[in-house]
Amino acid sequence: MNAIAEMNEQSDRSLLIVEDDKPFLERLSRAMETRGFAVTSCDTVSDGLAQIGKSAPAFAVVDLRLGDGNGLDVVSALKKKRPEARAIVLTGYGNIATAVTAVKMGAIDYLSKPADADDVVAALLSTSSDKSELPANPMSADRVRWEHIQRIYEMCNRNVSETARRLNMHRRTLQRILAKRAPR
Repeated sequence: MNAIAEMNEQSDRSLLIVEDDKPFLERLSRAMETRGFAVTSCDTVSDGLAQIGKSAPAFAVVDLRLGDGNGLDVVSALKKKRPEARAIVLTGYGNIATAVTAVKMGAIDYLSKPADADDVVAALLSTSSDKSELPANPMSADRVRWEHIQRIYEMCNRNVSETARRLNMHRRTLQRILAKRAPR
């Protein structure tokens, strides 16, 4: 509720959401509208860049990996057009390197999917003095390894042989890992 009180103090509530997962985009757009934002939604990098060219919003929520490119291009364009704009990056493929890159390009926060609307509002409206809380139940090392393998597998268009080469492991070992359920 504190975030909504802060929203009432700000005059420009324009928000650009760039996300290629249509159901998630619709849910997040509706949720952000109910929280007082004037939402414009796009599902590609090119649409996001075009929207910024027309009118740069005060806030942005951008998916990192989109069908036609990298969401960080949208963040960078927004920061060039409107330096005071506050952007956050959402991703299902989070890692430290991309988080650092996102912050260097102007994002104020980096959230892993699935993120709910309250987390997004809190990140958009947080002040620099706020500290992120440690997760109550952090991922195990096995889960981190499994997610890394899944990310590389998706990058290789689900090609087991190519993924095994990139991960420097035997193809059969990778197939066994992929056949198992995700560790907790």
